[in-house]
Amino acid sequence: MTVYNTLGVIFLATTRIIPIHAGGRNIAKALRGVVNYIWNPLKTNGGELVSTYNCAPETIEAEFVLAKRQYCSLTGRSQGRKDIIAYHARQSFKPGEITPQEANRIGYELAIRFTKGRHAFAVYTHTDRRHIHNHILWNSTTLDCRKKFRDFFRSGRALRRCSDVLCAENGLSVIENPKPGRGKSYGEWLGADKPLSFQEKLRRAIDAALGQGPSTFEEFLSLMREAGYQINDHRKHITFLAPGQKQPTRLDTLRGDYTEEAVRARIAGRRIVSAPAGKGFKPSAPDRPTLLIDIEAKMREGKGPGFERWAKVQNLKQMARTLIYLQENGLNDYSVLKNKAAAASARFNALSSRIKALDEKMAANAALQKYIINYSKTRQVYIEYRKAGYSKKFRELHMADILLHQAAKEAFDELGLKKLPTIASLRAEYAPLLEEKKRAYAEYRAAREEMRTLLTAKSNVDRLLGVADGGRGRESRREEI
Repeated sequence: MTVYNTLGVIFLATTRIIPIHAGGRNIAKALRGVVNYIWNPLKTNGGELVSTYNCAPETIEAEFVLAKRQYCSLTGRSQGRKDIIAYHARQSFKPGEITPQEANRIGYELAIRFTKGRHAFAVYTHTDRRHIHNHILWNSTTLDCRKKFRDFFRSGRALRRCSDVLCAENGLSVIENPKPGRGKSYGEWLGADKPLSFQEKLRRAIDAALGQGPSTFEEFLSLMREAGYQINDHRKHITFLAPGQKQPTRLDTLRGDYTEEAVRARIAGRRIVSAPAGKGFKPSAPDRPTLLIDIEAKMREGKGPGFERWAKVQNLKQMARTLIYLQENGLNDYSVLKNKAAAASARFNALSSRIKALDEKMAANAALQKYIINYSKTRQVYIEYRKAGYSKKFRELHMADILLHQAAKEAFDELGLKKLPTIASLRAEYAPLLEEKKRAYAEYRAAREEMRTLLTAKSNVDRLLGVADGGRGRESRREEI
């Protein structure tokens, strides 16, 4: 498991490749066991979070099996018990960091690049856990059914490097010095699945108590007792004992923002603590402005005086950052800011529409390739089926092949194809579409950041002017910022 860290965010992507062996079982049954788990509708949002390349989710086992039959026919080699029939990789993301749709797209791009488009694959995005994660399954047999995927030495590292490049292209950063050795699980890296230490629980309880806005240190201790802690404040160092804890924890051993002196300073408002980003990570403030905090709304939700003091300081920082951004970019005139924000939004929407159109073309191209391959692989079986007078017995024996062939013919009829294009010509059409999509995504990300920054700056200016004049005569004061 590799951890990607920058600006206080984490991206986790698997570098482990899991080979799937038949082990004496029927190949279709061996695959079905894996597919049934990763294609669970309860985990893939009813099957919507599934993308495939040169195969269909409904018939993926049959298509993989057909490819292996064709491989045996073309090469004269048979599928042994120890032979690998498919490969399975996993990719996980930090909770709240990415949408399921974007996670699925990143998994698809990773599979395309790593297999170089030579193997059929499917990407299943799961949302049943706190962390969104992908399962990538690809056929060990190539699309031309003449070769197999070679699980070369350190292939896991190659997958990681491929993922590193992809993460960089998507604005996600990469760990600078990944530690060698045994790979750690997602839970080990993130700490989400292993129990918290009593010290960490105490830190969180202190944050929760201070979040209620106690005005004195004694009120803070009362809140901690209400939280279930036994407190001994008659010694030189205050100790806290949680339910189930054998030895109490001295407050001074927590260090940093959790010593008695630091807690007293936080209560008095002399010490401001930002939200922790997790052990080992150093968040840095973004250069672009962020939205001002609606303090009044937060206070109505029950936030305490401590939060109010922190929010006021934070808003001053964000407003200063907004003004610096406007000055550096020559946006001192409100009308210029407004027009530029509108233009950035229009450009972002246009790029979104362009990417969507490219996705549709690529999906149609990939689907047609799949149908042509299936049609070619099952053509001889269907000819024999017709010669057998459409025998029910023959159909039962070759059900998968016949269904694939009929589905391909129906697709050709719907498209009105009289002459089928070659796979080579379709792949030649697909390649420039993929390249254009990559370029469009680079522009899309830049446009998205520009739009977000401009809209945030405009929103902050709107709020500042609204507060300054009580909402009256706002338009007259916006002429110059």
